[in-house]
This record gives sequence, C-alpha cells and structure tokens, in this order.
Amino acid sequence: MAAVVTCKDEQHTLPLVLKQLERLPFKEIIVVINGSTDRSLEQALKFSKTTVVWLPEALGHDVARAVGARLTTSSIVLFMDGDVPVRAEDLVPFLRSVERGADLALNDLSPFIGSFTEQDHVTRFKTFLNRVLGRGDLAMNSMTAVPHAVSRRLLDRLGCAVLAVPPKAQALAIMNGLKVTAPASVNVIVRNRLRPHNVGEFNQVAELIIGDHLEAISLVLQQTGPRGAYPDASRWRLAARGEVDADEYHYSII
Repeated sequence: MAAVVTCKDEQHTLPLVLKQLERLPFKEIIVVINGSTDRSLEQALKFSKTTVVWLPEALGHDVARAVGARLTTSSIVLFMDGDVPVRAEDLVPFLRSVERGADLALNDLSPFIGSFTEQDHVTRFKTFLNRVLGRGDLAMNSMTAVPHAVSRRLLDRLGCAVLAVPPKAQALAIMNGLKVTAPASVNVIVRNRLRPHNVGEFNQVAELIIGDHLEAISLVLQQTGPRGAYPDASRWRLAARGEVDADEYHYSII
C-alpha cells in the first residue's frame, strides 16, 4: 500500500497527517511539496518513512497527485492533502474497500450536505456528473475530495496522468467498468482550510472544479450520446420533425 500526500504551505498540519499515516502499514508514503514557501519541506524530511518530491512551482493539487501516483508501485494508493489530518482508523475503510475489489473508494460526503436548495453550484455539478454516468447512487461524491483510494488496476488502465482532472478520471473509471464505491464518510468540509482563493460562491477553486466537471460531462456525452445515461423512453423524435409519412404513422399505432 502507498499514500500520496500533496502539500502547499502546510507546515503546521503536515506533521499531523504524516503521524497518522505512519500508524498504518504503508510500504510507501510519498509527500509532494507543491510550490511551498514555508517550512513544509523541512517538516516532511523529519519523517524517515517518507519519500519527498519537491516541486519548486505550484502545479495544483491534482497534478501533484498524478506525479505522486506515477512514483508508486503499490497495489493500493491512498490520496491525502497535507492540510487535513485524518485519524488512521478513519482511513482503514478506504484501503479495505480497494483490498476487497473496489478500484476507486470515494469519501462519502452525503451525510454532511444539505438539501438541494442548500447546495452550492460545485456540489450540483458533482451530482449531475454521477447521474449522467448512471451512478446516481454516488450522489455528489467525487475524486476532488480526499481521502480516496484507487487500485493499481485503475492506474494501469487509465494512466496516472488522468488524475490531473479528477472528475474525468472518475468518469473514465465508471465507463471502463471499474468498480467505484463510497465506503466511508470523513467530514473534510469543516476541516477545509479557508484561503483567499477558495472563499465565496464562484471563487477560483470553485471555478476550476466546475470546469473539470464540465470537461468530464463533455467526455461522457461524446461516448454515450447527448442524453448520457438517460433513455429517451417512448418519445418518437422522427414524428416531431415530420420525417414519418402518414401511412407509416397509421400502421405504427394499430
């Protein structure tokens, strides 16, 4: 098993994240320092079990996850962020789900989300993508949220580079018949560190996530048709366009 932790200016919380990961039997713990300007690198180097990757420029959490995943050889890979410490006990269900056959184990955030009228635009886009994929059971759960875990089968089939756009990776996993679950709930919403670029309804992070989901939705519609997973039922569009003659219509309704 491997854990990939992405980190940007999280010198205070990163040690807490790594201490919990060291309580689990990971063969690899990869910390990707993603353009940090604080002492995050120094903190990561204090942990002897970690492999530290230094990216001098911030490439984004998603790209950093793809970089970390490319360096692993493990059959199960858990993804974490350096600003969200999670107890080792709460991480076990994600690892166990993949161990038992899942290819993608998502964090089930549905218990922490209100009714539709209370949801933000990002949550609605996440829900819509899963519905278009025919996986309404996944609600708003998405690879944009940590913790989540993936199988080596998923990485080999889709390639690590696709992790740079998490909703697209999720869509491809489902369309390729890989097993996607949401086995446990960790409330990372209340722990999410507020920064200037992630505050407000249409902040920079929200716009990025919405754009990623639009890219994923476009991919799904290209593969499945303009209605996605939704059937056209008994609607006969040819008749509406006048492409059916009277005799054909007459016999069709007898």
